[in-house]
Amino acid sequence: MTAPGGRPILRAFFVHFLTASGAVFAMLAMLEASQKDWSMMFLWLVVAFFVDGIDGPLARHYKVWDNAPRYDGVLMDLIIDYLTYVFIPAYALFSSDLLPGWTGWCAIIVITYTSALYFADTRMKTTDYSFSGFPGCWNMVVLVLFAIEPNFWVSLAIVVILAALMFLPVKFVHPVRTARWRWLTLPMAVAWTFFAGWAAWVEFHPESWAHWGLIVTSLYLVGAGALQQLIWREVL
Repeated sequence: MTAPGGRPILRAFFVHFLTASGAVFAMLAMLEASQKDWSMMFLWLVVAFFVDGIDGPLARHYKVWDNAPRYDGVLMDLIIDYLTYVFIPAYALFSSDLLPGWTGWCAIIVITYTSALYFADTRMKTTDYSFSGFPGCWNMVVLVLFAIEPNFWVSLAIVVILAALMFLPVKFVHPVRTARWRWLTLPMAVAWTFFAGWAAWVEFHPESWAHWGLIVTSLYLVGAGALQQLIWREVL
């Protein structure tokens, strides 16, 4: 039997192992992307997104920085996030027909380059644990683009605008850590995850009701932080 004093350590290591599973889901998503099975790719990315959403609260609850300091959970999380949030979605955007020719090249260069800079930014978090600038959630953006299939000029404009917003003093809420409006933001993030999984499951069928859910929840998650800044006149 494990001594009572060893349980916090085991639980902390379990959280690290849970975080590391995101690398496996990233590989499974990449294998599906290589076969251009976009629905399965996004399903694995949604699973990785779900894991990323719960490992942080678990890490804080079980104090992994004290009970399992051998592994740097923050570094591990950033590595996996770059794969699942940036690299694989950018590849999918390039390999699909959403951005043809030079527009696809432009998108993947902009996405991967700006995201690498942003993920290394020591000031990406605000005092209320929101994000300063667009947090590089390209997995969410690209999934919505696959669902609604806008004109390629619209898709390219969305990519360029969001990339620019990475470096502007605009707040984006963290669904779990931003306390203000969390009663609404967290359910919105959960709903987005559900709609994303359903849209991918039905292979982005154009008549799927999940697409409307994706649009509504995405607009809230993108704009809630800026709206808070506007109402309370906050400066990052």
